[in-house]
Amino acid sequence: MSEAPDPEVVKLAGKIFDLARAGDTDALASYVDAGVPANLTNDSGDSLVMLAAYHGHAAAVRALIERGGDANRVNDKGQTPLAGAVFKGSDDVVRALLDGGADPAAGTPSAIDTARMFGKTELLALFGAA
Repeated sequence: MSEAPDPEVVKLAGKIFDLARAGDTDALASYVDAGVPANLTNDSGDSLVMLAAYHGHAAAVRALIERGGDANRVNDKGQTPLAGAVFKGSDDVVRALLDGGADPAAGTPSAIDTARMFGKTELLALFGAA
């Protein structure tokens, strides 16, 4: 049996996930610079990059990727940050993720599939899938 997580660690992790959702780039960068893993995930497998991307925070996405955050990390449902950004219509986040090495064909559904589903022809062209 594994040990129960320290409640203070869980509380801190929750705070950091909230910073990603809120797009607090400076605070996120400070925590990662101090040793918080750039690829920290919550109980659904959502990484800090995923949370920042899904909530439309391009600057936070860039800062996390610059610090080792994985632009292609899938959550427990097989979704990528790029597909989430396409779904949410966050073009600046899409570009930040692509600049950070995101693969439009990764995940289920992929960003390409999501763009097709929503008729986002400009993104399909950007992905080279028009």
